[in-house]
Amino acid sequence: MGVPEKLAERMSMAEQHEYLRARCSRRTLIRGGAVTLGTVTAGAFVTGAGAQAAVPTRRTTAATEVVHGALVAPFGRHLAYGNDPRTEITVSWQVPVAVKKPFIRIGARPWDLSRKIEAEVRTLYTPAGVGASGDHTQYYIHAKLTHLRPGKTYYYGVGHQGFDPAEPHLAGTLGTFTTAPAHKAPFTFTAFGDEGVGYHGLANNALLLGQNPAFHLHAGDIAYGDPAGQGKSTDTGFDSRTWDQFLAQTESVAKQVPWMPAYGNHDMEAWYSPNGYGGEEARWNLPDNGPDKKNLPGVYSFVYGNTAVISLDANDISYEIPANLGISGGTQTKWLEAQLKKFRASKDVDFVVIFFHHCAYCTSTAHASEGGVRQEWVPLFEKYTVDLVINGHNHQYERTDVIKGDKVVKKLPIGGTAYPETEGVVYVTAGAAGRSLYSFTAPDSYEGHEHETDSVASFVNTKDGKVDETVAWSRVRYLDYSFLRVDVTPAQRGRHTTLTVSGIAETGDRIDHFTVSRRAK
Repeated sequence: MGVPEKLAERMSMAEQHEYLRARCSRRTLIRGGAVTLGTVTAGAFVTGAGAQAAVPTRRTTAATEVVHGALVAPFGRHLAYGNDPRTEITVSWQVPVAVKKPFIRIGARPWDLSRKIEAEVRTLYTPAGVGASGDHTQYYIHAKLTHLRPGKTYYYGVGHQGFDPAEPHLAGTLGTFTTAPAHKAPFTFTAFGDEGVGYHGLANNALLLGQNPAFHLHAGDIAYGDPAGQGKSTDTGFDSRTWDQFLAQTESVAKQVPWMPAYGNHDMEAWYSPNGYGGEEARWNLPDNGPDKKNLPGVYSFVYGNTAVISLDANDISYEIPANLGISGGTQTKWLEAQLKKFRASKDVDFVVIFFHHCAYCTSTAHASEGGVRQEWVPLFEKYTVDLVINGHNHQYERTDVIKGDKVVKKLPIGGTAYPETEGVVYVTAGAAGRSLYSFTAPDSYEGHEHETDSVASFVNTKDGKVDETVAWSRVRYLDYSFLRVDVTPAQRGRHTTLTVSGIAETGDRIDHFTVSRRAK
């Protein structure tokens, strides 16, 4: 069941969503099924924050009886920072069937989990006829913890009535997390995009966990529940159950490393309102400091140590895939500039790292570069001397020279150093987390296998379609599975503070490295 192709071309995401819901409602009424809304409870650590609105839930039959809690094990645990990573974190998880009174236990030691906090349930129902999943209900549970202590490791266990992680036989289900430090200190984070479900995603997860990252950035196209990625129809193999597999796959990392996503084109799932992001709102509990939580739930920022991180939604400005083009009405770009201005004025922030899905600069034969990003955001990146931009979308690794005004300001060889205060911006495409790989027009060139090519044929997606271009900024290209490791070292005794970026192949080999350096504040 989907929107007819000719009709879809004339409809916005919101209009298509209402069309699909109307059709499904008619089918439901014909079958005589009841329609109800999911229920919400709320919980917080110490302060008891109010519940967020539940994602609307449709049922074709009355809710079934709850299975005894002892027979239901939580899965798919994943962490996310709140607005302040020093004191706020959300623990999220799934259960396969409805349970009673879900909760989290938390403490400073694994044998002392006396603090028990009620959790929030977000029920997401996908009816038969929407994609390939049939009638499928997903139960996502979130416990937002606040007033935590900076730089402290906590133990936690998640459960519900009949399943208490404090019981000795369930000690193996416990997890840990560590809040951000109160002061500047060295740390590592990792990043990639376009993971999906499969062997390569699983292999990259295992390898990045060994980097001991403080947090992980996912630059969009997360699980690929919608394999088409156009944000316009559920008739293209959409399967909500893919998310169950994905969250189970990533749990080994995400249960202890905050997993911070941006939303890509495959994350616009047409059935879920608003703008295809209703499903994402059920699955994630991200910082709510962005410009428009309703329409842009994947836009937010946080500060860890001396580094500010900004997540953007490039679907809002994408000419290539315009399902959500213009949904913010320009508010996202205005918010971005305000954030950049604030972080550059802060004495506590040295580096600004920005991640989102569509590439500003890439020579892939698949999607290449997004003209909307170059038009709307690149001038701001340059104005406020952004230190690193991380993208996905193109399934490969590519890194640019130092760029300003669409031109190479300085060649940045492997092992080189960039000085953004006086030079320009470096862009990295890290979209080889797990999905099938794309291709380049030029030969691979990476650490130990360098192939100098100063002229590469490519194209950029504009409002008028694809425009061919020949570029000189493609410095490193690697066509295999990989991820990004970033080591941040604050300045000592007045010296420069550094951000060292490394491309790591699925084999564990380093394929690229460079340094971004700034004067100490």
